[in-house]
Amino acid sequence: MIKLEICANSLPSALAAQEGGADRIELCDNMAEGGTTPSYGTLTKARELLNIELYPIIRPRGGDFLYTTLEYDIMYEDIQFCKKIGCDGVVIGLLTELGDIDTKRTSALVEAAAPMGVTFHRAFDRCRNPIQALENIIDCGCERILTSGQEPTAIEGASLLDLLIQKAEDRIIIMPGSGVRPENIAELVKTTKAKEYHSTAKITTRSRMSFQNKLAEQENDSITVTDTTIVNSLRKIAEKAQ
Repeated sequence: MIKLEICANSLPSALAAQEGGADRIELCDNMAEGGTTPSYGTLTKARELLNIELYPIIRPRGGDFLYTTLEYDIMYEDIQFCKKIGCDGVVIGLLTELGDIDTKRTSALVEAAAPMGVTFHRAFDRCRNPIQALENIIDCGCERILTSGQEPTAIEGASLLDLLIQKAEDRIIIMPGSGVRPENIAELVKTTKAKEYHSTAKITTRSRMSFQNKLAEQENDSITVTDTTIVNSLRKIAEKAQ
């Protein structure tokens, strides 16, 4: 049975994904920066209104995945809050200066998150040795890896995704993500035979404001949201292709 995770950049997007048939929400803010931890208010209301799995991203800033002690402490506190409000899991990713998995801190955060599940996000796609990183992440206790196969999109990285799934041998879930859309998910299912897939299922909508001055027009007040119809299409196509 294929599972569909939707990366939602807001609570309305998360609710749209749930309506469309998503199995899990990766909830984030600042999607243009690769996703950062949502506000406490967003997390609290999301847990109240969502009845599917909720995995907030734990990332204090955009940019690289080499974190200071202060940033690590922030991640630890955010994980404690997610546990307190009843999230199902969290999404993390930490690297060393040399591009390896930061196993010490990753293991500590997995332990702090328990009994919640932990996904290692696309920081994996920045590591220098994906096969060694796979083993390291398994040893740290994560339950899945979100990856595009170290390419800009999962379709381009399909060969590495297939290899990772073979190497994982059911010890961890490999979840393809990045550029996953209704027009290519069937190809990904057939190529990788992955059991879980990750997509934003997003569209861009115009601002609903009736008044817009020159500054608003220049700076573009459009909004990116998850589309229920796209989520539903992803699910139907993936299930048919398996």
